[in-house]
Amino acid sequence: MPAALSCSMDGHDPSDLPSSFLRRVSALFSSLSPSNSPLTLSLPWTSQLLDAFLLSLEEFRVLLHASAPLNRPPIDRLVADFFDRAVKSLDLCTAVRDGIERVRTWQKHVQIVVGSLAGPDPIGEGPARRARKAVGDLAIMMLDERDLPGSGSGTGHGYGFRNRSFALAQSVNHSRGHHRRTSSGGGGSGSSGNGHFRSLTWSVSRNWSATKQLQAIGTNLTAPRGVSISDLPSTIYTMGAILFVSMLSVTTSFPCQCDRSASLTGSHFSPPPRTFSWGPHVFSIYEKVLEEWKKREKKSNCGLLREIGETERILRELGEVLDVVQFPLEQDKEREIKELVGELEQVSEGVKQGLDPLERQVREVFNRIVKTRTEILESLNKGLD
Repeated sequence: MPAALSCSMDGHDPSDLPSSFLRRVSALFSSLSPSNSPLTLSLPWTSQLLDAFLLSLEEFRVLLHASAPLNRPPIDRLVADFFDRAVKSLDLCTAVRDGIERVRTWQKHVQIVVGSLAGPDPIGEGPARRARKAVGDLAIMMLDERDLPGSGSGTGHGYGFRNRSFALAQSVNHSRGHHRRTSSGGGGSGSSGNGHFRSLTWSVSRNWSATKQLQAIGTNLTAPRGVSISDLPSTIYTMGAILFVSMLSVTTSFPCQCDRSASLTGSHFSPPPRTFSWGPHVFSIYEKVLEEWKKREKKSNCGLLREIGETERILRELGEVLDVVQFPLEQDKEREIKELVGELEQVSEGVKQGLDPLERQVREVFNRIVKTRTEILESLNKGLD
């Protein structure tokens, strides 16, 4: 993260930091609102969302340090509650990274299709056969998530990477001693702080569900009553809402073991009060994700990412054409195939260019959450000494 971000709130009167933070959040998420962004749930939009989250988290960290001591009720409870939610999001970061890897695997088959059919040369029967097979393989791979490792099917397509982690060993070992409260909803094991944090950091269990993890993060996420919008409780609530909606958007965009039997449409996140200027922007993102989720709920659930949907559409149309063509190809059929392949190549290039930077951002989100949590809990512990 650029060094400038850590200084973005310098020069403010400490008493004005909460108000400044809320204004900043409103400005960041205004441009991400579906009404202001035609590319919602695309790779560029998702990258912008993670940038906004990282900037918000950094300013939130600065604000908490400036608001010390934090060990006074009810602030100590609210801070601990936020970081309980944040710890749950670490599994989601790992799942998103694995989803990105799965999309990379799909791209290898997309390249077979493009390589077989693109170019100025007439399409022969052999290249068409190779492309048709790759399209069929992709259709099966993108059908659902039962082939993911840990699903019990044992038929994964090389996704043997579930035990990799974003966490730096030093950061994890340093943070484990600070995790006091157990968190739920992620299928993690172990009742002690150390064991539970290890499970959330290094792997997910076979019956782990991203959907249930998201529900756990959003549970009881309500605006505080009887306090000023510029008070610290309102700031903590704001960061919790940003955390939830950001994780919801990114996780559902990729194939992340989202359990279709667990609904995302519950009332666990209500519209923020009108006094929060960021509320309409953030809640409109939440509603957009639910709207897209409902459209896909009874279909294959390989992610809501716009580029994944475009790839599915083009492959479906291309497969329908390739299934019935006869050789030699008629001129209009060859033109139709070439146009579809051109679209597919364009989408694939966008995916290729966007996945690596996005994975680095997700890694940064993971590490920033761990670092922020460690720093703030250290501050809380010092206040108790």
